[in-house]
Amino acid sequence: MTDRSPFLSPVEAVCPASLTDLARSSGVPRTAIARAGAPLPMLAAMEATKAGLMVPVFTGERDLIEAEAAALDWDISDYDLIEAVGEADAGFAAALACGEGRADVLMKGQLHTDMFMKAALSRDAGLRTGKRLVHIFHISHPSGGKPMLISDAAVNVSPPIETRQDATREVVKLLHALGNPHPKVAFLSATEAAIASVPSSLEAEELAKWAAANIEGASFSGPLAMDLIMSPESVATKSMGHDPVAGQTDAIIVPDIVSGNALFKSFVYLSGGCAGGIVLGAKVPILLTSRADPAAARLASVALAAIVSASGGNAE
Repeated sequence: MTDRSPFLSPVEAVCPASLTDLARSSGVPRTAIARAGAPLPMLAAMEATKAGLMVPVFTGERDLIEAEAAALDWDISDYDLIEAVGEADAGFAAALACGEGRADVLMKGQLHTDMFMKAALSRDAGLRTGKRLVHIFHISHPSGGKPMLISDAAVNVSPPIETRQDATREVVKLLHALGNPHPKVAFLSATEAAIASVPSSLEAEELAKWAAANIEGASFSGPLAMDLIMSPESVATKSMGHDPVAGQTDAIIVPDIVSGNALFKSFVYLSGGCAGGIVLGAKVPILLTSRADPAAARLASVALAAIVSASGGNAE
């Protein structure tokens, strides 16, 4: 057995009470769980239901769903159950329930992500809005303080400028819904100067200028390297105090999935951050649950979906 790295945080993730409290005050959405008949999705559904964050709508094989509920000693007789066999049918049944207004949130259960997203993007499901789908992580620290949002670390591999523009809009709307009246958004690169040898820095500068001209109720800056995003000391050392975002960032728009994925996992594994994730841009919020998610992260994700659903932000 190898020694545990000293960089890994021993602190367990904690879902912030402020997030779940806001979600409960926003209303309890009906959440369609695609192929719910497996231990993880049923446990996640039970935890969120008992926390007052969802009313489940189960899809999938009835015998498997009822068996998993019985194993948890959970009476689900009061909740809707849409019978469907196999990944494709269960995924589409859940997506269609959202498209037809019978559910308010779409949640991944026991099926492959590509199959789940194929169902969500099916024209017949009615969830398309003409906007690009973007993933946002809401990461909070166990000791409290303001969260950090990161997009896109899970869905778009090499998002073009237009997709990052949509991600910026969604991040600002989400922060407004979370009670931040004027969020500060940074566009990540490896430098604070736009230079030709670092293409992401040129794109970050372009995005910051576009966002300032097209999105109200927020401040933007880019390119910014990670030290200037996080550290007021670095801001002072580099004489960047004039920048409205540096050292006080609320959200980071990353240039690609590699940097975003590495960044969010650094927050989680090195500081004990709780990462709630949500996909925006469809008619309803979409939840991509993972076997690696701790209970706190699952709860935070469901809370985010409830807040977005109540705000109506995803249907604009």
